[in-house]
Amino acid sequence: SLLASIMPIFKPDEFLLNILPKKRLLGIDHGTKTLGIAVSNSDWTIATSVSTIKRNKLNSDIKQLISIFDQYQITGLVMGWPLNMDGSVGPRCDSVRDFIISLLSIVDLPVLLQDERLSTMAVERPMINEDLSRKKRKLRKDYLAASWILQTALDGLQKRM
Repeated sequence: SLLASIMPIFKPDEFLLNILPKKRLLGIDHGTKTLGIAVSNSDWTIATSVSTIKRNKLNSDIKQLISIFDQYQITGLVMGWPLNMDGSVGPRCDSVRDFIISLLSIVDLPVLLQDERLSTMAVERPMINEDLSRKKRKLRKDYLAASWILQTALDGLQKRM
């Protein structure tokens, strides 16, 4: 596909061959208004929520990401891939793909797309059970979803190592 020919997006086994061991991975939950950010530990076993970047102009968003790459010594990206519930690719995937193309024109990092279906539900349910207000849930949802996306990818990668 055209996407594969212009971008270093890998299947999990290829991704493992293209990232530096003992460095961290960054998980991103790409939303229209925010980017949820999570970082792995260097053993790739635990994902930790880091922050939420309020979306602005693309260049500003990318600058903020690059400072996070440098701060945490990021060696690869795990991007949430927002498939439709039936598994088909929709307009939200197009938006994520366009963002990745822009990002990779500036930084050279391998990317793994992680199915993010049900991520919001997975992180919202415990918050509802804890009786957090809608406002508090909204503030936490994006970076918790990034952590869930990254943790799901880490669990899958661990099985391949």
